[in-house]
Amino acid sequence: MKNKHPLNHEYDQHLHQDVGSALKYLKVSKIILPIVLGLSVVLWLMARQLDIAELEKLDNNLNTTFWILMAVTMYILRHLFYAWRLRIVSDYAFSWPKAIQLIVIWEFSTAVSPTSVGGAGVAFFLLSQEKLSAAKTISVVLYTMVIDTIFFVSALILLYLTIGPVMIRPGMTVFSDIDGYGITFLTVLGFMAAYGSVFFYGLFINPRAIRRLLILISRIPLLLRFKDKLRQTAVDVVISAKEIKEKPASFHLRAFGCTAGAWIVRFLAINCLILAFVAGFDGGIQDHFIIYARSMAMHTIEAFSPTPGAAGVAEFLFGGFFSDYIPSGIASMIALVWRLIGYYSYLVAGAIIVPIWFKALKRNKKETRQ
Repeated sequence: MKNKHPLNHEYDQHLHQDVGSALKYLKVSKIILPIVLGLSVVLWLMARQLDIAELEKLDNNLNTTFWILMAVTMYILRHLFYAWRLRIVSDYAFSWPKAIQLIVIWEFSTAVSPTSVGGAGVAFFLLSQEKLSAAKTISVVLYTMVIDTIFFVSALILLYLTIGPVMIRPGMTVFSDIDGYGITFLTVLGFMAAYGSVFFYGLFINPRAIRRLLILISRIPLLLRFKDKLRQTAVDVVISAKEIKEKPASFHLRAFGCTAGAWIVRFLAINCLILAFVAGFDGGIQDHFIIYARSMAMHTIEAFSPTPGAAGVAEFLFGGFFSDYIPSGIASMIALVWRLIGYYSYLVAGAIIVPIWFKALKRNKKETRQ
């Protein structure tokens, strides 16, 4: 019997550890905490702020219905963009129904895990169970993480250069107005930029150098508890880079196009909800750009949240970030509708689909053994 390549052996160990992490975040019972947190904050805000008079100003129910449906459409398109990207980066290993199913599970795991943790471990587990090779699994997960980061950071920098400090929060007209929100935003953005740059260099330019760097970092006494994770990541980068190096330019363009589409429509949903619920809103293109940029800035700060899917934090932040466009009396209600569409929907869908997926997985394994 041939010995395994050292990288494949280390990958197997990595995957074994990720299975435990994945199973932890794929429990349907995990939906309870984020639902309780999110709804508690919304109900508390509504009890303090809800103004029925603001709702009574909405005399055109057709307009409200139309823009709510448009917000829903934005999230449906986002899901389809991600499913399309999964098909592309996996070299069409998945059919459309399977890709849509896997994205639901992937998003569910992200929704029930702390925002700062994300769903990478679950992604490794998901794809490995779908019979992708070790190299392909690592390539898909790391590559999508990198292009997500590249688009997000690039878009934020471009929006800041175009719109200015007002994109960070209402009333921030000059950089010297920076406060706690602004510092958090810049800190997280800086971390994302550094993280994205390192992995971009590792995947596309010099993977061996990044591997050596990560192994060297893993030896720092203060980081010893991250030693195994850092070394696993070093292995991941080398394996993924080898897989990606052979891809043509068209592959990267299609994958990045899907990534851009997914991020763009995601944040446009808030623009749609403001048009739906804020009576007499007549903002121009500049206002819509500011709303869109604020949505991205708010998401950046949410990435610092320790709660599952930023539950409670996102609902609390919403009214403040859009206070110059949304009356305080209906901000909490719009936040609830926004989260119902883009967050709680994944909790419900995941609670339905995850058990079905696990059942099919067990059945397939049983048939394989027979």
